[in-house]
Amino acid sequence: MEAATLFQALVKVESNSLPQAPQRAVARTYPAVPQQNNDIELRPLARPSARPSVSGVTTPRDLEMSVPNTPGAGEQPDDPLNAFEVLPGISDPPMNRFRLAVCCTQNLLMGLVDSAPGALIPYIEKHYGIGYAIVSLIFIGNALGFIAAAPFVDAIRMRLGRAKTCSLAALCLALGFIPLLAAAPFPAIVVGYFFIGFGSAINLAIGNVFTANLKNGTVFLGIQHGSYGVGGTVGPLIATSIVSRLGAQAWNKYYLLTISFSVANAAFYLWSFWNYENETSADTALSQHHAGETASSPRTELGAMLGAFQSRAVLLGATFIFAYQGAEVSISGWVISFLIATRNGDPTAVGNVTSGFWGGITLGRFLLSPVGARVGEKRFVYFLTVGAAVFQLLVWFVPNIIGEAVSLAIVGLLLGPIYPCAATVFMRNLSRQEQVSGLGVISAFGSSGGAVAPFTTGLLAQAAGTFVLHPIAIGLFGAMLVCWFILPATRKRTE
Repeated sequence: MEAATLFQALVKVESNSLPQAPQRAVARTYPAVPQQNNDIELRPLARPSARPSVSGVTTPRDLEMSVPNTPGAGEQPDDPLNAFEVLPGISDPPMNRFRLAVCCTQNLLMGLVDSAPGALIPYIEKHYGIGYAIVSLIFIGNALGFIAAAPFVDAIRMRLGRAKTCSLAALCLALGFIPLLAAAPFPAIVVGYFFIGFGSAINLAIGNVFTANLKNGTVFLGIQHGSYGVGGTVGPLIATSIVSRLGAQAWNKYYLLTISFSVANAAFYLWSFWNYENETSADTALSQHHAGETASSPRTELGAMLGAFQSRAVLLGATFIFAYQGAEVSISGWVISFLIATRNGDPTAVGNVTSGFWGGITLGRFLLSPVGARVGEKRFVYFLTVGAAVFQLLVWFVPNIIGEAVSLAIVGLLLGPIYPCAATVFMRNLSRQEQVSGLGVISAFGSSGGAVAPFTTGLLAQAAGTFVLHPIAIGLFGAMLVCWFILPATRKRTE
């Protein structure tokens, strides 16, 4: 009996020592962590087409300007839409295919416009009885148009939307072609180039931002700017063919093609971008709590513009593109005059040399831009710039038109991928809110190099000879290398 009693007591003690069910846990608080009273659970990602502003008014979603570039800036920790960024694709939404197409056709038109003076300048000089220095004013008019557009690109986009903005910009180009087509007095030609530059700056900035924010943006930028090379390749061929068949006095007939192209692009822009701001995308994250204020406040628009001027990446990018565009347009615009004056070339024959240069740019952008995306844009641009300078020296010192034509085509091949690679790096150095304003400044003030450098080349060629083209181009390549070295490298975005 005593043993049985001891056994029962042991069983009772052991039963009381077994683990008991825990009571309801009390949440521990940390001062640095925002506290929430709601239970933690997985919430599905929403696909909103609009977000309410502070005033309670629903505003359209902006696919590009909505996601902050760096985490932590103005984010709410309980907002699942701020968790990650997914870039839209070429087929998501499906209309992006047509939007990329119209950006490519616009760049093709710009190539047709920028490459034509190289073949037409000798005939324009003869028609108006002017020299190198005066005819170079067309480049200045173009530059002033680019610069004048810079402060208004983002403001116009916010107020009108991309569809109307790009369509009106294309019509602005058509307006600029009218004096050229009519062979109006030369001051009207310069004014026409102002409108061409203004419209081109708007479409270039918006097109670059749209394309760079797609998945595989570097590749698609290569396609977009490769279209510019296509226009640059066929432009001199068409212009030379027109004056060869119809006579030197028919140089203005070339612009019948460009004015038709710009009107067609205006309609294409309006159709393809019409519903852009209101579309939803499952792959696009969204975070913009003051969309209504940003879209309607002129002070905010001015602040964004001034902020772009204060950005180191924008200033270096503008200087880099200034030198790049200056070298590209100077070579395209004056190499024919160099071959005629220095190498005694036949104008009807050497006019096609410019097409070889633009053909090289086209192949470079289509074929070499994906290489830059693989090996790294920052490193790739160094190689391309140094190579272009070496072959430009060969164009300068090899006294053979065929050899110079081949070297010039290789210069174009190496210059081609630089713009899309550089645009990708610039975009990574800018926040979403800065991209349109920043790209507007880079495009406007950078592309003004495509006017200042050819104009300076024309002035010096008038005084010393057309050989000055080569030291100017090589000096601009050196400026590109300095800017590229100072520009900070950035990591690729997670797509």
